[in-house]
Amino acid sequence: MNQSATDKLIRLDMSDQSITIEDFPEAWQMLGGRALSARILLQECDPACDPLGPENILVLAPGLLAGTSAPTSGRLSVGCKSPLTGGIKEANTGGDPGQHLMRLGYRAIIVTGQPADRGHRWGLVVTAQGVTLERADDYKGMWNYTSCARLLANYPVTASAISIGPAGELMLKGASVATTDNSKARRPARHAARGGVGAVMGSKCLKWVLVDPGRLHARQAADHKGFLALNKSFSKGYIGSPRHEMFKYGTSAAVPLANMFNTLPYRNRTEGQNPHVDGLDGAHIRETFESRGGGMHNCLAGCIVQCSNIVHDQEGQYLTSALEFETLSLLGSSCDINRWEDVAELDRLCDELGLDTIETGAALAVLMDSGGMQWGDADAARKLLRAIDQRNETTLDVGNGAAHVGKKRKHARVPVAKGQALPAWDPRPLKSAGITYCTSAMGADHTAGFVLVPGQSDEDALLASQETQIINATIDSTGFCIFLSPTLDEVREFYGRYFGREVSREEIASIGWQCLKDEWSFNDRAGFKASDDVLAECLVKEGIGPDHSLVFNVAPAVIARMRTRQPARESLYAAPPAA
Repeated sequence: MNQSATDKLIRLDMSDQSITIEDFPEAWQMLGGRALSARILLQECDPACDPLGPENILVLAPGLLAGTSAPTSGRLSVGCKSPLTGGIKEANTGGDPGQHLMRLGYRAIIVTGQPADRGHRWGLVVTAQGVTLERADDYKGMWNYTSCARLLANYPVTASAISIGPAGELMLKGASVATTDNSKARRPARHAARGGVGAVMGSKCLKWVLVDPGRLHARQAADHKGFLALNKSFSKGYIGSPRHEMFKYGTSAAVPLANMFNTLPYRNRTEGQNPHVDGLDGAHIRETFESRGGGMHNCLAGCIVQCSNIVHDQEGQYLTSALEFETLSLLGSSCDINRWEDVAELDRLCDELGLDTIETGAALAVLMDSGGMQWGDADAARKLLRAIDQRNETTLDVGNGAAHVGKKRKHARVPVAKGQALPAWDPRPLKSAGITYCTSAMGADHTAGFVLVPGQSDEDALLASQETQIINATIDSTGFCIFLSPTLDEVREFYGRYFGREVSREEIASIGWQCLKDEWSFNDRAGFKASDDVLAECLVKEGIGPDHSLVFNVAPAVIARMRTRQPARESLYAAPPAA
């Protein structure tokens, strides 16, 4: 029998520092990760609240299959009302805390309220012995690597941590939540990065969460033998398959591909191709493994994808992990910084400070585009980020995101949707990506549903966007990594073995569709209108491509149909989702 009957919720009220442990609701048994976060926020959080005020709620929710032996299934969702967009937000991350929380039987941590004395810092300790809150004033202002190393030095190797850096403590709208990875060093190199979730954690004065399951075994499925057999067969079929090969060397390998499709941002998206792209090609990172060390690794226990690269500097010392496509594109190409080594150093700074590399890169590009910094000046960018401890005004502006910098500097070219900076893949050649950026309740987010198919008709783009958003919302609720690329048929088979009953196609797809509806409902109540489902004007009027003819021109009437569920195609259930 699986453990769902004994699962619990942790409620932490920071107004009086009280902790309540309660049974997990039976009605939520099929919900995990993103779907669970959305349901909690819709039912318990006032959508009209101040995102940085006491009424906002922070949700830390592992995926439903986290803590089991299912491969690559331990991701953690972080949810709240976003201070960046003003709408609902879910950002998910790898690392081990999601696995560890579920092994302890905790389906979510729900953080409410705000201390009257904002000068203190707090840490939550979650172990097999119980849940306690302790003062963490000694960690105030610490950068993530130092903070997590100090914290974890006092706990066994079985422990992991969730933390914020100074950006979160300063409640900057681009702040991330870090989780420690599966390396021996337990580095805070994985991030729930988008939407300012770290600022909300900072507004609660919660500096870190320590999770230690000790030697507790994996969660057991109702059909134990069938679940183990499915894990084995799925893993065997995945290793070496096209799905695996796509991510074998990490997302950094996508740089030349994006450049070829005119969808790599260059100089704040004034072009879709970078003439200096070779310096950012992930192949050059792999070439250093033999001479400098580093290599590919799994960021969480039980991962079979192993897409995370560990990057060393010229002296062979650890620098960062993972240096991903989005970071190379936004902190690199969009800023005309074209040495991957420079981007690696900026990536490490963002991880240390607790900043989203996408939002930070986009903000720096707007700063450069408006004349506040020279294009390609990596030294100036590093110096600016390091000045966070001195509360440098421009540093704080960048930490508050691209839209903030654009408004402050009265600059028109600010590529955002619902206030959130666009990820790397430019929507002008990729209509379905643009529709996702427009219609996702969370603003511009490629992980909400991305399809790399140029030249689609409006109708095909709408169908592809909706289908992929349903698939990705479902996967984000399972704990599976999207790079595992499970089909919905495969997900429902895992769920069937886990719960010990048949799970239908419609039941599994409804998890994703209902998640989207919950997110849209939250935003509706927060005051969003259909007129907010648009991209920034610069993406509609300014073209890219060889003759600058590529603009985002999907008809508004097509975009407006996103919330009407289209007839399900076989590809919804059986085709691996596009990355």
